[in-house]
Amino acid sequence: MRALAAILALAASAAIAQPTPEQTLSAVVGVSAKIQQGARSAATLGMQRRGSGALIRDDYVLTIGYLVMEAEAIEVAGEGGRTVPATLAAFDHASGFGLLKLLAPLGGTPLALGDSAALVEREPAMVVNSPGREGANLVYVVSRRPFSGSWEYHLDSAIFTYPAVPEWSGAPLISAKGELVGIGSLIVADAGGAGTQSPGNMFVPIDLLKPILRDLIANGRRGGPARPWLGLNAEEVRGRLFVSRLSPEGPADRAGLQANDIVLAVGSDEVTTLGEFYRRIWSRGAAGVAVPLKILRGAQIKDVTVQSVDRAQYSGGSKAY
Repeated sequence: MRALAAILALAASAAIAQPTPEQTLSAVVGVSAKIQQGARSAATLGMQRRGSGALIRDDYVLTIGYLVMEAEAIEVAGEGGRTVPATLAAFDHASGFGLLKLLAPLGGTPLALGDSAALVEREPAMVVNSPGREGANLVYVVSRRPFSGSWEYHLDSAIFTYPAVPEWSGAPLISAKGELVGIGSLIVADAGGAGTQSPGNMFVPIDLLKPILRDLIANGRRGGPARPWLGLNAEEVRGRLFVSRLSPEGPADRAGLQANDIVLAVGSDEVTTLGEFYRRIWSRGAAGVAVPLKILRGAQIKDVTVQSVDRAQYSGGSKAY
């Protein structure tokens, strides 16, 4: 409650027109998902997942995609505990957003989409990780920088906040204007920057949603060709990219890559960071393109060609993965 009061006071002092506290909080929902048997993501993410999300249309909720990928049943809860079923309308792998379609009215005032690019360091914001005032947390933006995840995922300008908020998955990041500017993705140890000791959270900027939202609603995915996906998790260690995990029966696994291989290059282009690795892969064309890799295994350098796929095809074409 103190967090909500602080944000509203800041907005009022700047003479910002904004929704009422009740309207803002009414948009925050709880999300729970039961995952289908045999789901590929169950080993790492579990069979029961809980988080939150934000109402952005009367019947659409935005959350983080890993909460709901491969779900067989999804429920959305509003303030007061009312629960309605939902379906996964879209999962955008490039951004990480999951879009849910409510199957019954839930009530609440949808949040306006704000300008996440305008967020600057030291700016206050509010993270609401559960419906109602008790879920409101005051945070500060402490860093805007690229983020590369080991699961073939990259953001050019992720939002990092401090202090850390528990139960961050899908939590809306709300600006002093009462607008949605990000969706919670991770807890990190270095929110203030690489090498710092500043536990905080990473948020996916809402600006990434704006150009694709219409396609997500209409078609279940963004327009245009899908990125090539290899099914290869890698970690940066002392300037080297070590393969840490292979998606079972995924493209890299079928091509013969192994855990602890070191990726040296994509084609003739040397790579030493995840960001370089992904940009080299994605620049070669759409999903389906052959991706030549140079790897180090033990003392031997090998050339391996991986036939990429659209990541959605990995689970039989379901847009849920």
